Amino acid sequence: MLQAKDIMTREVITVPLAMPVEELAALLWEKHISGAPVVDAAGVFAGVVTESDLIDQSKRFHIPTVVSILDSVIFLKSAHKIDQEIKKMTGTTVADICSRQPITIGPDTPLDEIATVMAEKGVHTLPVLADGLLVGVVGKSDIIRSMSRAGRPGN
Repeated sequence: MLQAKDIMTREVITVPLAMPVEELAALLWEKHISGAPVVDAAGVFAGVVTESDLIDQSKRFHIPTVVSILDSVIFLKSAHKIDQEIKKMTGTTVADICSRQPITIGPDTPLDEIATVMAEKGVHTLPVLADGLLVGVVGKSDIIRSMSRAGRPGN
């Protein structure tokens, strides 16, 4: 069975934490990609940023529902989640909007597991890490490309 190392894209476009959001949007559009791994100033993998993170900046802020009991006010949404949502909506750099604990896979992760993670978690690109270092990414297009090659004679 194919593994991540067999189908991953090895030449990965990464973005720095300090990149302005406007530059990120231009890069994603120009390169026709839906997201990118994020690296810190030393080039160490720090997270993932996607088109969805950019879209979150344009959405409406939903005022949290509260319940008043006696003299107490109880938020039905955690204060931490509200704070995260506000930070993401007002962020100006990749560091402000990226996911810092994304789902990652290893080079030996089998194709069926990759497909399952993508389908169940709703992610389209998975960073491939070996010993904590970014060695590639597997996207939906990599899986489809591997499927198209599998049906050809000699593959």
